[in-house]
Amino acid sequence: METSQQLTTLGGGCFWCLEPIFSDLLGVDKVTAGYCGGQVANPTYQAICTGATGHAEVVQVRFDSAVIPYADLLELFFAIHDPTTLNRQGADSGSQYRSVIFYHDRHQQKIAAEVIARLGASGVWDDPIVTELAAYSQFYRAEEEHQEYFALNGDLPYCRVVIAPKVAKFRRDHAQRLKG
Repeated sequence: METSQQLTTLGGGCFWCLEPIFSDLLGVDKVTAGYCGGQVANPTYQAICTGATGHAEVVQVRFDSAVIPYADLLELFFAIHDPTTLNRQGADSGSQYRSVIFYHDRHQQKIAAEVIARLGASGVWDDPIVTELAAYSQFYRAEEEHQEYFALNGDLPYCRVVIAPKVAKFRRDHAQRLKG
């Protein structure tokens, strides 16, 4: 029997910004902050921040494709970060903040390539999409203090100034896609 449960691994800047948005979506069962795409086993946050490990900060999203199809999830991913800036999201700079889709199978690869091509041709952005499309590799779960960071630290300055406005805008623009 075919299951509609899938995993995707996405990088679009700081994982603290991505995790609360994906966690809010109908059809998303679990979001885990972590690292993917590098050359060092068991990297730490401190090592990732140097950019030397090659990993991207990512969220691994477990979702029900019968509720939220993969293409829809990717379109929302593109709506919450700037896929036209190489190794940068806002003030965060370095390869660890790159825009990247780690596909888990050929079907995800095909859909991601189609979404990138369609959005790239749509004229939504003035600059070309530079999102990397890469085969999924080892995922390393980030340290516990990075899980549900915004939910647990919403009063910290970075959360109030950077994350909260992104989350509020997403909730306003995509209310029909949110959990009750």
